[in-house]
Amino acid sequence: MNKTKIIATLGPQCQTADQLVEFIAAGMNVARINLSHGDRDSHLRLIQLVKEARQHASSDTAILLDTRGPEMQVQEMKEAVDLVNGQELTICPTPEDPATGRIGINYPGFARDVTLGCKVLLDDGKLLLEVTAIDGNEVKTRVVAGGKLSSRKRVALPGLAVNLPSLSEEDEADIAFGVQQGVDFIAASFVRQADDVWAVRRIIEDNGGQQAIIAKIENRQGVENIDRILKAADGLMVARGDLGVEMPAEEVPVIQKRLIRAANLAGKPVITATQMLESMIVNPSPTRAEASDVTNAIFDGTDAVMLSAETAVGHNPLAAIRFLTRCAAISESSLDYDDILANGLRHRRAVVTDAISYASCATAADLEAAAIIATTSSGSTARMVARYRPKAPIIAVSPNITTVRQLQLVRGVMPLLSAPATSMDEQLDMSIHAATQAELVQNGDLVVITAGLPIQTKGTTNMLKVHTVADVCFTGQGIGTTMTDGEVRVILSEEDWKDIPQNAIVVLDGTDHSMLDNLTRVRGIIAEQPGLTSHAAIIGRELEIPVICNVTNATKIFENGQTVTIDGSTGQICYGSLRGQ
Repeated sequence: MNKTKIIATLGPQCQTADQLVEFIAAGMNVARINLSHGDRDSHLRLIQLVKEARQHASSDTAILLDTRGPEMQVQEMKEAVDLVNGQELTICPTPEDPATGRIGINYPGFARDVTLGCKVLLDDGKLLLEVTAIDGNEVKTRVVAGGKLSSRKRVALPGLAVNLPSLSEEDEADIAFGVQQGVDFIAASFVRQADDVWAVRRIIEDNGGQQAIIAKIENRQGVENIDRILKAADGLMVARGDLGVEMPAEEVPVIQKRLIRAANLAGKPVITATQMLESMIVNPSPTRAEASDVTNAIFDGTDAVMLSAETAVGHNPLAAIRFLTRCAAISESSLDYDDILANGLRHRRAVVTDAISYASCATAADLEAAAIIATTSSGSTARMVARYRPKAPIIAVSPNITTVRQLQLVRGVMPLLSAPATSMDEQLDMSIHAATQAELVQNGDLVVITAGLPIQTKGTTNMLKVHTVADVCFTGQGIGTTMTDGEVRVILSEEDWKDIPQNAIVVLDGTDHSMLDNLTRVRGIIAEQPGLTSHAAIIGRELEIPVICNVTNATKIFENGQTVTIDGSTGQICYGSLRGQ
């Protein structure tokens, strides 16, 4: 199972729940619905398809609703118009007939924000105008790079601060709709400052929602205010398409690395988006440059990579998801996790949560643990552990379905739903059981468990435990610090010591001095007699072998030839031989 998460945008190519089940099987973790395309009915249909598909697939696939945001757009025109280089074109805040050399846009303040000589980009940069004069609410321009222009195409002013409101009435209605439908993420478009995020959060809370907010960084203002935005948002999206329109394209790769790094340090998930596999909209396979782009984003530290038109309208949506899955697997296997962890140490904050999160990753690396199990209510524990990008998978177990789905966006985290616990011991047992039932760990696996006390309290990651997964059969008084396995030999008389195997774990009522020679040949002792000062306990310490005392009726319970594992540090006895000793 890959660490890097995959977001697939849904659209006209997604007609049935069965298709989405295939998307999930291929590796889709989050389904994106872009509100810039389609109407409310089509958006509702896609949400219902995702819900149906995740039931069929027994999956907790998340849903991300991507808002339109404060966009300047060309107003409705009767028909598309061809703009010719050198042509004079007047931009007005009212609907106009382009045949008269005038077009309308939906932003009344356009003339206040432009300056003489500034560039105006239309249709995501395909057409270029230059401002030649400003006359009241009208802006006169000259066409520098012409082409066909149609209604509702985006208008951009690269390098200029635009005073559009952060949310339109349409956006507010869209967010309320998302809360009503129980989506997991709201992606806020064109976030320029932290207040833009808080405005979205107020609408979510006013509608009784708990959706996580992904701040889409699409202009220079957003880049410059990234630290404050990260404090307000739950995650980031590096929206490279609009960034490349608002800023020089050659700056975008550097900005991508900067934004990903900032999100990693903040412990917030980050999505790399736009044109990941653009050629697969029509082609059956991507270009080598696209494969390199995906790998580069993973090496940068992105939590997720996102497909847009590739899956929404592309000819091979399933092939695109499968390629991302394969590419992520190869990229992740090439990472130097020791170096990543060492780099994380340099940026660790001197707080308990960070110390425990880092220690969990370092311990898992040192012991080559099969997994890190994070028991979490809000998801905070799992996100903080994921911040250090450990090699071991992070199994996040939560009683909160919202948390489980929102963790689908966090790199390296495999979220599982469990029932609520009433104590820490119960919570740990339920977490291990959930991971075992999901076949993510098995008996004998060494795991590192991290959690917060008191339970169900957000942001209190303060506990770490190293544990061997096992079906514990019996518990007694443990002596020693080691764990071993071996073949049971029940000792009821002197005759039973004959031909004892070298790997024997002897089971008896108690020991005495006459057994010393025989005891030097065994791996461990299970004794019915209690007491840390009993002869069995003392001889175990002297021989440095694990001993489990106070196991009632042990000589009647265990049978010769059985294989058991005993752990002196916990006093636990398990049937079978456990790996990861």
